[in-house]
Amino acid sequence: MAESQSFFAKLFSSLFKSDDPDAEKKRRIKQISKALSKARFHFYKNDEVLPSFAKLLYDIYKAVFPAKAMFMAQENANRLKMMAINYSLNEKEHEVVESLMEENIKAAAQGTPVEKVDAEVRQNIDMFLQIFNGEKIARIEALYRKLMIFKSFCSFDFYFTLKKFDSSLREGEFTTTPKFEKINAEYIGEDLKDFIAVAWLLPEREDWTDMMKFFKETKGNEPVSAGIWTKICNKINSIRLSRVFEMMIQVITKDPNYMPDFSYNEQPIVDAFIDKTRNDAEKTLNSLALAQQNNKIDGLLEQIFGTTAVERLSNYTATNSAIYERKGLGSFDYVQPLNYYKAFLLDFVKKDVREFSDLVLVRGTWSTQALSAPMSNAYHALIESSDAVLAFDAKIAEDADVGSRIKTHMPRAERDKEAKNIIGTLIGDLNDEAKAMCVDGTKNLITIAKTTKTLLEDYAKPKGEVIINWKELDKFADHPVKELGVGVYKHIYLFAQLMQSCLGS
Repeated sequence: MAESQSFFAKLFSSLFKSDDPDAEKKRRIKQISKALSKARFHFYKNDEVLPSFAKLLYDIYKAVFPAKAMFMAQENANRLKMMAINYSLNEKEHEVVESLMEENIKAAAQGTPVEKVDAEVRQNIDMFLQIFNGEKIARIEALYRKLMIFKSFCSFDFYFTLKKFDSSLREGEFTTTPKFEKINAEYIGEDLKDFIAVAWLLPEREDWTDMMKFFKETKGNEPVSAGIWTKICNKINSIRLSRVFEMMIQVITKDPNYMPDFSYNEQPIVDAFIDKTRNDAEKTLNSLALAQQNNKIDGLLEQIFGTTAVERLSNYTATNSAIYERKGLGSFDYVQPLNYYKAFLLDFVKKDVREFSDLVLVRGTWSTQALSAPMSNAYHALIESSDAVLAFDAKIAEDADVGSRIKTHMPRAERDKEAKNIIGTLIGDLNDEAKAMCVDGTKNLITIAKTTKTLLEDYAKPKGEVIINWKELDKFADHPVKELGVGVYKHIYLFAQLMQSCLGS
């Protein structure tokens, strides 16, 4: 009879059930409160959170506090990543990784040709890449994931929440037993959500042995004993299965639809470590090669000009280039070689080369005109090139052709793509022209050098075969012919090396 009445009571209730959303919410909250009162863990009663909840947090807080202090003492956020990676390497693998460090590469380069160091380092890079196979990477990532979840849990601000239950509680002191009081549940709704966000990340079934071994071998001891940590994980898992925390939050916030929001932000570390190590090693090699090139260039400049400070251009300069570079408009790529070329034209071509060329080309009697043509053509091309370099540099001035066009578009370049492209094209054309002058000029100089070498060999013969009036030329020369020719050849040879270093070809 009772069962029949219960059935009809439920049927009657369903027929006249309210469509009011607030009433439905209250009904669900009431159901959740009833389920909460029957839960295995008694943390909540009559809109209050009980001392038993605080006792749970306090026991965890006391157990993990050494771990929290350890993590807080680590100022470098990347240190834990490196520790996890280094922990997985054996002694030989450590040596390979160490060989790719900047200081070790530079140390190896002391007294050793850069080319040899480059070959050795690139061989070590290949060995380094072979170290991290799929199995090793998975093992490292798994360990790091545990470390980060453990760190996140231990770093939770237990003290902030616990102080609401006992205002006399002092952070990090566990010599006295706290006196927790029940408190209004509204005070810790957000705290409970924050705790779930870190606690529910703990895997339901996880073997923490490798993490504890990691701490023993890297720190000397476990920040939380393996046994206590296992008990904490088991306790958290039991509470999670009971859903008591979710029900507490649903009742406290009057939100029956609340569901916990927690997720682990996966941060793979091995691939990033591999890329950084390889890139850093290659950057170090590049810096050594650049330093070697600069040293070579400085040495050549000293031999050719007697100084490393060679600045002869007024507009195609590094200073002006920097203005365009800062705005992302391009750069003057051949400032140095064009400066050196102009200086060489002024200091040597128009002096020593001119003197030697005038002597052998104008006063010299060649056995056949065809032999003198290459040198003659090259020399005249160089003289014309000197004027061309001056004209090139002049047209970049603000009030000149190209310079004024660049100046006109500069104010709009940052917001106007077309203006930016125009400037980029103008600068690109200037670079092409600058390179062409350097390359063509160097070719002409080499032609003169080759002919000069032939003439010096001819001069040393008892009777000239290329120039047949050497003895007559000796009388007209302001400087000894051989000395003058050797000087021309030597300086052109050095200049060709300089251009090769600057232009890379």
